[in-house]
Amino acid sequence: MALPRRVEVTIMGRSFKVPCSPEEEPALMAALNLLNNRMKEIRDNGKVVGTERIAMMAGLNIAHEFLSRGGGDQAARLKKLAEMNELLDAVLDEQPPLF
Repeated sequence: MALPRRVEVTIMGRSFKVPCSPEEEPALMAALNLLNNRMKEIRDNGKVVGTERIAMMAGLNIAHEFLSRGGGDQAARLKKLAEMNELLDAVLDEQPPLF
């Protein structure tokens, strides 16, 4: 596997740099599109205000769908979610503040 590089992505008009190997980039882009589309749906629905709250609701909805899928090992899915959360925390810590 190739070493990770920094890929710039945009979510709801805000740019982030995410570490990603070339092999993982298609999956990253698919996840980015899913999150961005969910956030836009929530924003356009008008019931949630503020980018941070929209992101939290989109993440919660996606996590719920992921965990409620039938079959498979829920413990493995929870572990994967925890790993993803750690990566997101690391990426967000590196981003400049909005205000």
